[in-house]
Amino acid sequence: MSVEDTIRSALREYGGLAGDVAAIGTNDDLYRLGLTSHASVNLMLALEDELGVEFTDSMLRRDTFETIEALHKALAELGVGVDAGAGD
Repeated sequence: MSVEDTIRSALREYGGLAGDVAAIGTNDDLYRLGLTSHASVNLMLALEDELGVEFTDSMLRRDTFETIEALHKALAELGVGVDAGAGD
C-alpha cells in the first residue's frame, strides 16, 4: 500500500469526513471537508501505528494535517516512503 493509500485509509476510518475520501484532491483542505481537531489526533495516532513513526512536537500544527499532500510531506520528513517518491 502506498503512503497516499495509507493516508486515505486512515482518513476514511478516523477523519469523519462526509463523502468519498478517494475523490479528495491531494491539496483539498481537509478541515473544510469536515476534519476536526479531535479527528486529526485520531488520524495522527492511526498513521503512527500503521507506519511505525511518531510525529514530532514541531509537526503538531493544523497545517500538517490540512491536506493529504501536507501529511505526505510530514511523513516523508519522518522517513516514510522517501525512496518511493511523492505519489507513492
